[in-house]
This record gives sequence, C-alpha cells and structure tokens, in this order.
Amino acid sequence: MNESAHVRATLDEIRGSNRPQVEKAEALVELAFDLQKKPRNPQDLYDALALYDEAIVQAEALPLARARALAGRGAALRRMPGTDTAHLEQAKEALTDALKILAEAGDAEEAAEGEMTLGLVFQALAGAGKAPLEKAVQCYHRALRTFRRETHPREFAVIHNNLATAYLSMKLSPEKDVMREALAVQSFQEALKVVSLIDDPSEYAMLQNNLGNALQATRGNHPYENLQRAIEAYDEALKVRTPYDTPLEYANTISNKANALMNLPDDPNRPDAGNPENLRGAVKLLSEAGQLFEQHGVLDRAQTVEALRDSLLAEATSTQEVS
Repeated sequence: MNESAHVRATLDEIRGSNRPQVEKAEALVELAFDLQKKPRNPQDLYDALALYDEAIVQAEALPLARARALAGRGAALRRMPGTDTAHLEQAKEALTDALKILAEAGDAEEAAEGEMTLGLVFQALAGAGKAPLEKAVQCYHRALRTFRRETHPREFAVIHNNLATAYLSMKLSPEKDVMREALAVQSFQEALKVVSLIDDPSEYAMLQNNLGNALQATRGNHPYENLQRAIEAYDEALKVRTPYDTPLEYANTISNKANALMNLPDDPNRPDAGNPENLRGAVKLLSEAGQLFEQHGVLDRAQTVEALRDSLLAEATSTQEVS
C-alpha cells in the first residue's frame, strides 16, 4: 500500500526544503510517531512507515537520528495488521540495528523503549514458531534495568505483565516447569505493586485475572492454597468487572473462578470429603457466564462453559446416586 496524498506532499516539501538534514529527520520522525501512536486505520501505519523511511534516508550520516528513525519504524512494523510474519521480521531487523546505536549514544530511556518493543516482536514471532521466547525475556530484563518500579511504574508494570505471559507460554522440561510458573506469578505480583484499583481499575482487573490464571496453572506442594489465592485474585478483578459495564470480561473472570472452585475441596484440610458446595458455586457461575457469552455473540465460549457446567451437573447427580 502506498502513502496517502497528504503524506506524499509532506515528503516532497521536506525533501525540497533547505533545513539541515538532522532537522528534516527529526521532523519526519515526529510526524510518523503522531500517526502510529493512535492509528485510525492501517493507512496511518503505512504513512508512518513512509515517513520513517525518508527519515532514515535524511539521517544517513547521522547515526543517532537514524537509530531513532529505525526504532520508530520497527515499532510501526510491529503493529501492522495481518498474520504474515514478514513485518515482524523487518521490525526485528530495524530494532536490532537501532539498539546497536541507542545503547551507546542514545539515552537510557530510548534504549529501554527499544528493548521493550523488540521483546514484543520476539514474543509475537515465538507465537508463530519463528523465535525462542527466551529472546523476548532477555529484552524485557534489559529494559527493566532502566524502567524500574520507583522511576517508571507504568513501563515496569507493562514489562512484568509481558514477562509473565512469556513465562506461561514457555515449553520447558518438567523439572523446570515449577520455576517457570513461579516466575510468572511473581511477575504479575510485581506489576500489581504499581497498578492500583483506584488509579487504574481496568489494568488492575486484567492483572488480577491473569494472576488468578497463573496461580491455577502453578504446580507445587500447595495446590489448594494456590487455588484459594486464585479465587481471591478473581474476586479482586470482579471489583471492577461487572455484568453491566464489562460483560465479556466479567464472564471470562467468573468462568475462570468457576474452574478454580470445581478443583477446590470445600475444606482443604479434608480433601477426601469432596466439594459439593464449591461445585454448586461453579455451576452457578458457569451458567451466568454462558448466558452472557451467548447474549454477546461469543457462541464458542458459551458452548464451552455450558458443556463444562453440564458435566459438573452430571458428576454431582452421579455422586448423589452413589451416596
């Protein structure tokens, strides 16, 4: 896709001006960043790429300006729509080249921002089987050298959420799985140290929901304790997510909570006594989640949670008949 007419005119104007090369490059990067920050449609991203490409040309003899244009180009490429990984590969190349310079000549925040973005690129490539997730984790840890909790709380929280997601997606040997799961839980907890219910309720709810999922997935010596902690995390998320304001997010969280309840004994100290009370709670939550998913057209999720509900009801009936 080519650049739009107004961007083409802007490029012609800047190319023909007598401004110093560094000013041309900086102006182009600024215009491109404004377009990619909140793109209204894919054309905005294509226009941003055209501006970054020209900035790279204008900054050919200016290493730092060129690195900033490359970093911006990489960030724009990462956001390009579609399932093809070609844009991600180009983004990886641009960001890697940019970081060679930013790490030496740029400021620490620029380099850390580039590492964050490169981590996201590696994470997306890993999802397509084109890169190891360890590469993303390494980028995030380098970014955390600058984006610390005390100085950059927002970036700190985002990185730890990404780290936790990466840990949960890793495929490791069974003996290393417990450590991987523990690291994911730890990262969600680190993010929650700087994201509060009052100041950022939506992100707080997302992190609590994700923490609950990570706790459910964690294996170890205290499975019931982890399930109880997961339920507490879901309850925190439900302080924000409601069936009226965020029905699909609410439905996701209550179905996650139901999954924890169905695996938790009513009395964790007497697991052999069973969990009929928790099963009833799980059935109720799954019924509500199924109705919400169906009302909002998410039929596959509705079928999944309703099938689980029906299997729990059948299990409860079978248990009652035996007893």
